[in-house]
Amino acid sequence: MFILERILQKQGFVLADGATGTNYFQLGLETGYPPELWSLEKPELVAGLHDRFIAAGSDVILTNTFGGTSYRLKLHQAEDQVRALNIAAAKLARRSANQHLEATGRDIVVAGSMGPTGELFTPLGMLTHDEAVAAFTEQAEALAEGGVDMLWIETISSFDEVYAALEAAHKTGLPVAATMTFDTAGKSMMGVDPADFANQISKKGVVAVGANCGIGPAELMHSVMAMPPADGVMRIAKGNCGIPEYVEGKIHYHGTPELMAKYAVLARDAGVQIIGGCCGTSPQHIQAMRHALDQPREADAAIIPVDEARLETVLGKPWKHVPEQPSSDAAPRRRRRK
Repeated sequence: MFILERILQKQGFVLADGATGTNYFQLGLETGYPPELWSLEKPELVAGLHDRFIAAGSDVILTNTFGGTSYRLKLHQAEDQVRALNIAAAKLARRSANQHLEATGRDIVVAGSMGPTGELFTPLGMLTHDEAVAAFTEQAEALAEGGVDMLWIETISSFDEVYAALEAAHKTGLPVAATMTFDTAGKSMMGVDPADFANQISKKGVVAVGANCGIGPAELMHSVMAMPPADGVMRIAKGNCGIPEYVEGKIHYHGTPELMAKYAVLARDAGVQIIGGCCGTSPQHIQAMRHALDQPREADAAIIPVDEARLETVLGKPWKHVPEQPSSDAAPRRRRRK
């Protein structure tokens, strides 16, 4: 049994970690500087954030490799460090997980983060399928060498890119999860519908599929609740900590620990198995989410429908800040926990 399944069987949910980059900003990362370089330059800060998320209750930690392909690193003249940076990041996360296991006996899943290349695929851009597969393969193999338990493809916007990343990830033989970002009136930036994404990717040998990032937790849940279930495939909800706002030259997230705790419980009640945070989510938010999820469920929680009305009551109306509203056929439907 895969470690994720063991954790789910034991506690009824799997809690992932929160943000990487936005937490590094609090530690001194300058805007525009690639956080991936910190795995070699400031490993104590990278490991320290992993440790704080684990202490807060995370069952899954993602490596500091979101922009770890050659296409992203070449923007900083670091494309020749793909292997070194990904291995270093994986080893840092692995060490934190192992130390916690030895100290407490609690398993922690190390997931190798694989984010988008930042390039457009042909014919809209210049990137070909084979070139993307080669770039993702270089990253995936380095993450595997560094000791990750699984690979975690995230924040993707197009089928072209997720297919290339999946092809590369499967070469390692490790379990793979994939999430897409739906931030454009209920669809991804490249026009992918949440239900279509889940239907297609659930057939591609993944252990989990879902959504991350986007706008806020209400929009994230609206997208995830539109995804039909698939046997043997877990659902992921990894939402931003509230709505991002530009204040005095910096991005701020309005989400409180209390809001993220409500989001976590709603996600669990909607049948989502892997729950976490994305941009703006700190260890303090994760701690509040863990506390809420650890509370005994109310007797009628399993029969109260998680529909659009309950979503709005708990988290607010999704997409209210977006001029174009999602069509009614993308509205969330009730999901049973699996």
